[in-house]
Amino acid sequence: MDFRGKKYERGSNWSDPEVVELLQLWADESVQMELESCLRNQHVFNRIAEVLREKGIHRTGDQCREKIKKMKLEYRRIKDNSKAPRGGRTWKFYEVMDRVLTSRPALAYSSLSGSMMAQQVLQGTMVESYHHQFPSSTLPFGHSQHPELMEIKCEEVNSDEHCLTPEPPPSMSYQQGSPEEHEMERAFLERAQNDSPISRVEIPIETSVSPSGFSEPNMANSSRIQNVVPRPGFSALHRLRKKRKGQRVKDPLDDLLLKTLTSQRAMEERFLQMEERRFQRDLDVEERRMQLEQRRFELEREHEFRMFNVFAQMLSILKQSHSGSSSSAAIPPGLDFSQALSEMTGMGGGGGSLQEMRARLLPERRVDMHGLCNPSDFHRSPYLSARGNIANLFCGSTEEGYKAYHADKYDEDKNPNGIINFGTSENKLCFDLMSKRLTQADMNLMEPLLLQYPDWKGHMFLREEVARFLTYYCKAPAPLKAENVIVLNGCGSLFSALATVLCDPGEAVLIATPFYGGIIQSVFLYGNVKLVYAYLDSKITGTSTRPFQLTVEKLEKALQDARAEGVTVRALILLNPQNPLGDIYSLSELRDYLEFAKRHELHVIVDEIYMLSVFDESATFHSVLGMDRLPDPQRTHVMWGITKDFAVSGIRFGTLYTENQDVANAVASLCYFHGVCGPVQHKVAQLLRDRDWINQVYLRANHARLKAAHTYVTDELKTLGVPFLNRNAGFFVWIDFRKYLRTGTFEEEMLLWRRFLDNKVLLSCGKAFECSEPGWFRIIFADKTHRLQLGMQRIRKVLEEREQEILAEEKEQPCQSDQDGKADSTNEVIFVSRHQEPTCAGSSNLGDLIGLLQQQMRSSDWLQKNTAEQFAQEKPEIYDVFSKLVGKQ
Repeated sequence: MDFRGKKYERGSNWSDPEVVELLQLWADESVQMELESCLRNQHVFNRIAEVLREKGIHRTGDQCREKIKKMKLEYRRIKDNSKAPRGGRTWKFYEVMDRVLTSRPALAYSSLSGSMMAQQVLQGTMVESYHHQFPSSTLPFGHSQHPELMEIKCEEVNSDEHCLTPEPPPSMSYQQGSPEEHEMERAFLERAQNDSPISRVEIPIETSVSPSGFSEPNMANSSRIQNVVPRPGFSALHRLRKKRKGQRVKDPLDDLLLKTLTSQRAMEERFLQMEERRFQRDLDVEERRMQLEQRRFELEREHEFRMFNVFAQMLSILKQSHSGSSSSAAIPPGLDFSQALSEMTGMGGGGGSLQEMRARLLPERRVDMHGLCNPSDFHRSPYLSARGNIANLFCGSTEEGYKAYHADKYDEDKNPNGIINFGTSENKLCFDLMSKRLTQADMNLMEPLLLQYPDWKGHMFLREEVARFLTYYCKAPAPLKAENVIVLNGCGSLFSALATVLCDPGEAVLIATPFYGGIIQSVFLYGNVKLVYAYLDSKITGTSTRPFQLTVEKLEKALQDARAEGVTVRALILLNPQNPLGDIYSLSELRDYLEFAKRHELHVIVDEIYMLSVFDESATFHSVLGMDRLPDPQRTHVMWGITKDFAVSGIRFGTLYTENQDVANAVASLCYFHGVCGPVQHKVAQLLRDRDWINQVYLRANHARLKAAHTYVTDELKTLGVPFLNRNAGFFVWIDFRKYLRTGTFEEEMLLWRRFLDNKVLLSCGKAFECSEPGWFRIIFADKTHRLQLGMQRIRKVLEEREQEILAEEKEQPCQSDQDGKADSTNEVIFVSRHQEPTCAGSSNLGDLIGLLQQQMRSSDWLQKNTAEQFAQEKPEIYDVFSKLVGKQ
C-alpha cells in the first residue's frame, strides 16, 4: 500500500496496538544502537515499517519516525515539567520510553488483574520471527518481543493522541554569570539529587528537533543527559562536567550538534518540497498528454470529414461527365453534401439541372467542424422531410456555445466557475432601469381590446406611437405614417417575412461579410432564400479608407459574380450600425448604396436595430428614414426593434417601416404566425410614449455605461497587444486573434474558440459571421464590471498559454511567419495583419480534387481503418446512395 501521497498524516492516527508493535521493534537494543550510531537513520525506520506491514500495519518509514519523535517529545514534556509525581505517571507508554531513553532494558506490557504491569524483557526468550527480515549485517534484531506480551488495557489510561505536543516550547540560553543562570543551575542540581542517588548534571543546550527521529538535546527549558550508563554515540557529545556557580562555559560541540541537526532538518524539508514538485510535475505531464490526445483525436476526425467531402465531390463530377440526366446532378463544390444527398435520392421533390440545384441549396456551406453543421449530426433522419433535415443541420458553433452557456451559466453566488457569456449580443447594463420602468402603474393594463385578436399589422395605437418615435429619433424630414408600420415578434421574423415575400425559392439576397450570422437561418429556413456575399477584408486597398469598409465596387463585383453563376439576386441587406464591426455609415455612403440598388432594381432592407446604441458623441448616426429623398422609396424597407436599444432581448418586438403597401400587406399576412400579444403591445407603446424618461434618464445612463464598459475592454486589449476595430456603436468589439492561430485556417480558429469555451468564457468566432479571414472574434462588452474583469482574466490566460505553445513549437520547428503585420496610422485598429484572400470553393476542378485526395490519402491511414464493408454497416443509407452513384445498383 502506497502512502506517499499522505504527507499530512505522518506520525498521526496510530491505534494502541500499532504503537505497541512499533515500540516492540524500536526498543530493541540492537535497533537503538544503530539509530544512535549514525546520523541518517531513515533506512532503519524503513525496515521497521516493512516488518509492521507483514503484521498488517501499513505504515511508511516516515510515519514510524514521526511517531517515535512525538512520543519522545511527550516523554520529555512529562518528565521535565513534572506533570505527575514519580511512580504515578498517567501516560501508558511512559515506562517503556523511560527505560529505553535511560538505557534500561525495554518493557513489554500485559494485562494483569486490571492494572498495567511492566515486565522486563529477557534477552534469551525473544521470538525469532523477525530475524529473516533483518540479517545481522544490516539490522541485528537480537531481541524482540512476542506479540502476545504487548497487550494493553486501554480503559485505565488516556489516549496518547491527546498528550502529544506537536510543537516544542522555545529553547532558552543563559549568559555567563547571570542571576537567572545561577538560579536555574541550583534548581537543576537539587532536582538531580532528588531524582536519583547517582548524581546527574543537566546542561541547557540550544538546539531544535530533527524530523528524522534522533535523540534531541534540550527541547524546552532543559534536556536531561544521564551519565549513569553512558549511551553509545552520546558520550562524546555530552561530556559531564561540574560548573562553578559564577560561570557556565558553552560546549562548542553543542553548536556543532545544533548546526548538524538544523542542516539535516533543512535537507529533509527540501527533500519533501522536491517530492511535492515531482508529483505536481507528473500530474501536469499527464494532463498535457490528455490534452494532446484529445487534440489528435479532433484533428483525425476533421481529416476524415475533409476526405469524405473531397471524395463526394469527385464522385459527383465523375457522374456528371457520364450522364446528363437530372438524377445524376453534380454536387457544386463547397455545397452541403447532406443536402445534395437529399436531392439525389428524391427527398427534395425531384431532381433538376446543376443551376437548379445551385438555386435550391445553400452556397458555400461545408459539412465539417467549422461550418454551420456539426459532423456528429451528419445524418439523415427518416422522420423529417428534406427541409426538416436541412433545418436540423443548423447547429453550428453559435448554437453549441449558447447551449453550453445555459447548461453552465455563471452566477457570482451559485456558480462562480460557470461560463461567462461574451458571445450573445445583449445589453446587460440597464436591467435595473428597465425593470423599474416596466413595473410602474401605467404599464399594468388589461382591457378586452388587448385580449382579442388585433389587426395583424399591430394595434393602431402602437403603430401610431412607433411612427412618432421613429420620426423623432430618425430625424425624418416629414412625419412618418402609421399605416406604413408593421409589428412582428422580433427582427428575425422580419427577415424571414421579407425574404419570403421579396424572393422566390432559390433566389438570393446580397450582403457584405462579416455580418450577423442569424440572418442566414432567417432568410433560408422559411423562404429557401440564400445569401450572396460581398467579402470585406482588413486590408486597406483601393478606394477603402478603413478596414472592412463596404464600397459600391465590392457590391458590384459580388452581384456580377452571382449573376454569372445563374443566381438571381433580389435584394440588398444593410446593417447600420453594422454587426459585428460597429461601423456607422455616413449619409454619402448610404446614398451610394441605395443608388446602386436602384440601378439594379434591388430591394434594400436596412436593419437599424442598434440605432440608439451609439454611445460616443463624436459619432453621428444617420438613419435612412432621415434622408431628404430616397432613390427608390418603394424598394426601401427599414427595420427597428426595442431588443437591443432598450436592453430587453427577452421581449420579442420588431417593427418594419415601408411605403410599399404591397410589401406591407404581404408581410402582414405572415404576422398571423409572428404576432405580438396585446399586453406587450400596450407596454411597448407606453415605453415609446415616455420621451422624457428615455432622453433624460435611460439614454444618458445607457450611453455612459456602454462607454465605460467599452473603454475597459479596449484598454485590456491594448495591454495584451491584441488588434481590434475601435468603433463607438453597438455592444461589441471586433478583435483580431490571428497571431494566436498556428495556421491561418478556420480549423485553427475553431480550436481557439473551443479553448475559450473550455476556460469558461463564450466568444463568437469569425466563421459564425462568414468572415473571409480566419482569426477574427467578436466580444460583447455590454456587461457588468465584475463579469468583464473575470472574463478578461480568463481570456488573458488562454492567450498567454496559446502564445507560449506557439513559441515552443516555433523553436522546435523554426519557420518563417506568414504574417507581416504593420501598425495602422489611424486609431481605428491597432494592428492589421497581411490580407489573406478567401479561397473560392467554386474554382475547384476535378484535377485539383484528385490531387487533394491523393495528398490526404498519403498523409493518413483513414482508408485502412475505414473499409467499405465497415462504412456500409455504419452508414447504410449513405452507402446506398454512393452505390447508386457509381452504378453498382
